[in-house]
Amino acid sequence: MLLYLCSIAFSLIPKIMNTREFDTEVLQLQKSLRPIAIKLTRDSEEADDLIQDTLLKAISNRDKFREGTNLKAWLYTIMKNTFITNYHRLVKRKTFIDTTENLHFINSSSQQAENLSGSSLAMEEINKAIEKLSATYKTPFLMHFKGYKYHEIADILNIPIGTVKNRIHIARKELKEDLVAYQNR
Repeated sequence: MLLYLCSIAFSLIPKIMNTREFDTEVLQLQKSLRPIAIKLTRDSEEADDLIQDTLLKAISNRDKFREGTNLKAWLYTIMKNTFITNYHRLVKRKTFIDTTENLHFINSSSQQAENLSGSSLAMEEINKAIEKLSATYKTPFLMHFKGYKYHEIADILNIPIGTVKNRIHIARKELKEDLVAYQNR
């Protein structure tokens, strides 16, 4: 009787996946991760890297997977969290802190400005071109250049956000036409 009860009890316990079975199932789901990875990264090579990171994390954290959990959903969660972590690292790496009184956080580019002797002359021409803009376009453009968001400019100037975007676009276009000499520098 005891043997019979034990056999029934063991049959009710879900089969525990061994390491080889787990790894095989994870690798089989690799192809289904690709569309989401491409959607997140918008780049084929970055998507491949994201999938590789996801699979590595999944296999190395096998002990955290619980039987009965949807493995595919678990992998998607790992991939999403990996993407978010990588994105935050990238943003943090490109951000530096200005130590002036205002303490602005500024996204810097990988390119550094060169100190050219003609730069003051170029700035004079840029400022002249900006001054030639009509106030209708100059005001939103300068506000956006100073860091105001579109919705903030719209609220301050009491105009629709679409109008703000349009005026900034037109100002950029006019400046680009006025500063043709500096386009290939």
